[in-house]
Amino acid sequence: MHRKTVRLLAAVAFAALPMLASAQTADASAAPAAAPAPNLTGNVSLTSDYKFRGQDQDVIGSNGFAKTRSVKPAVQGGFDYTFGDSGFYVGNWNSSVNWLNGNSIETDLYGGYKMKAGVFDLDFGVLTYLYPGNTRGNTTELYGSAGYTDEVIGSFTLKYSHTVSKDYFNYAGNKDGSGLSGRNTGYLNLAYSKEIMPKLTLKAALGYTHMSADIRSLGYKSYVDYNVGASYDFGNGLSLAGSVQGANQKNAYLLTASPGVDFGFGPIGATTYSPNKARFIVTLTKTL
Repeated sequence: MHRKTVRLLAAVAFAALPMLASAQTADASAAPAAAPAPNLTGNVSLTSDYKFRGQDQDVIGSNGFAKTRSVKPAVQGGFDYTFGDSGFYVGNWNSSVNWLNGNSIETDLYGGYKMKAGVFDLDFGVLTYLYPGNTRGNTTELYGSAGYTDEVIGSFTLKYSHTVSKDYFNYAGNKDGSGLSGRNTGYLNLAYSKEIMPKLTLKAALGYTHMSADIRSLGYKSYVDYNVGASYDFGNGLSLAGSVQGANQKNAYLLTASPGVDFGFGPIGATTYSPNKARFIVTLTKTL
């Protein structure tokens, strides 16, 4: 480096020393810049019916037969914990349910990693559904999703979930010794949302459940579910949503609603019910 340049830089540095010393004295207790703090958020909801992939999750009445009423309230809630700006997160979500005898709660545990890839928001993780009262329903899935948002068109998210546990929500009866497996059942979902006016957001989703070969051998069919509705944001984390949810292939998912009366020559008045039946569902949510 040229000697004149060196002398010039030295002079500038020497002149700046008083200002640096003054700044240090004024903020001598200031700590070095810390990494972004972890973020913990929570949520609690009250819904008129809990549907999962188009199917009612509260279907067994006190008499042991399927409920047919349209309002099957559920209390739900959980939390999400993000590790600063690292992209990693963990979470928990819970809901009251009643589709397995002896079970009244669903507990979901999940963790994953989110990142940006150009215009896409990517999310990869693992999710385990636990049913403490009846572990036959326990299921674990790997998932991945890609989201895209356009200010004019709206937001789209495509997500795929793949079952890696031995069974898929007990459909194969693996824990009962059936010798069948629900592993490799897959679920593909396309979700859309768009704010159509201030605080009012249109939401729609279409999903496809591809049952494993063993589950299909029992008569269950792969099916399509849908969810169409809107939500209103009241502010301060409070929102109200209303939607129509259901699924096709109702005849492949029939439960006994009433066994009827048997006079010795067969039951009379027997009725069935499908958890895939379409419902209008209202959900009130508070984000904390």
